Amino acid sequence: MIPSQMLKGVLQGSVLAILGQRETYGYEIVQALHGYGFGSVSEGTIYPLLLRLEKEGWVSARFMDSDLGPRRKYYTLTDQGRRELAQFRASFREMTAAVERLPGFGEEEMTCESPL
Repeated sequence: MIPSQMLKGVLQGSVLAILGQRETYGYEIVQALHGYGFGSVSEGTIYPLLLRLEKEGWVSARFMDSDLGPRRKYYTLTDQGRRELAQFRASFREMTAAVERLPGFGEEEMTCESPL
């Protein structure tokens, strides 16, 4: 299980990445996150995040009819959202590389002395 503090740091970028694949709605995003191993992320977490992303101009939304019930709000990335996703990817890779340099985190156990 991913600790909630770690999840908070990557959830926004992860949602942007899912929306970068195709237009989708909130419940599908929850299901996708679960499928990628994020555990149980509630709709109560996702919908406020989607609202913030929409207010930032990173996603656009539109309502579409559903065969299975009420209309659904579908979200898609805007150009600004694609730029934000690219920035998230770059930042995440930089952070991952830094953590991988820590003793015990790399592919091989590091035996060098601390840089401190």
